Amino acid sequence: MRIGVVTFPGSLDDRDAQRAIRLAGATPVALWHGEHDLHGVDALVLPGGFSYGDYLRCGAIASLSPIMAEVIDAANKGMPVLGICNGFQMLTEAHLLEGGLIRNEAGAFICRDQRLRIENSSTDWTNGFTDKQEITIPLKNGEGGFIASAETLARLEGEGRVIARYLDVNPNGSLNDIAGVTNARGNVVGLMPHPEHAVEPGFGPDTAAAMRSGIDGLAFFTSVIERSLVNA
Repeated sequence: MRIGVVTFPGSLDDRDAQRAIRLAGATPVALWHGEHDLHGVDALVLPGGFSYGDYLRCGAIASLSPIMAEVIDAANKGMPVLGICNGFQMLTEAHLLEGGLIRNEAGAFICRDQRLRIENSSTDWTNGFTDKQEITIPLKNGEGGFIASAETLARLEGEGRVIARYLDVNPNGSLNDIAGVTNARGNVVGLMPHPEHAVEPGFGPDTAAAMRSGIDGLAFFTSVIERSLVNA
């Protein structure tokens, strides 16, 4: 399986996403924001970072990059797309996901290992988990507060489109403790914490077994690979 990772001016975690894809067993394909070519990939990751310096609104300028026309078209045709942190912001700005992300409630950038509860294990990116499974992956954002109208929020909750929720503490003031959502089809997922930073022993969050041994994020990437094999 070939999974594209789009680099935008200001992307920070594109190489980390590529490494996570490789560790999961797929082939990462580097894509550039200024192209109109997805190079035949089977899935896409929009990585974290500070695209275009987070000017205007986070993800707003990147959502209008040339390659996003192809990303939107592919997503609407069913291609799996994962937006991580800044990538999540891009997906909302591109109207592939509902809601939006605003400045953290405390007004400060937050970096911490964050416990989550998986609420929907049926999407292309979460089928390797079980419903209500608790995981820990890193979180780092300044504009991670998920917002939506009361009507939209009720629809997301009612249709089971919240894919992950914060546990122990809500780090950014997200409504209903929402850490990630999906579209109705389940192929497009936005997640504020960073699964690509918890894929390799020695480099992830601390666990009871050993320091920095957490690899809970790897299942996001193996999930899309397994789903692709099932659908092949």
